[in-house]
Amino acid sequence: MYFQLVEDTVSAETFEVPLETVYQWRRKRTGPPGFRIGKHVRYDSADVRTYVTQRKNADQAAV
Repeated sequence: MYFQLVEDTVSAETFEVPLETVYQWRRKRTGPPGFRIGKHVRYDSADVRTYVTQRKNADQAAV
């Protein structure tokens, strides 16, 4: 099975937010789920896509 993992810096670029925001999401557990590989935090690209879809649906439901 192949997993595409992204770094926290890539997540920040994807969402066009400061890296500190991604760190806060992780601390507060409000963003896409991340996990450690050694000392590095990584995100499964499928989890990032799921998070985006959930946020998009929530925004559309609020309108």
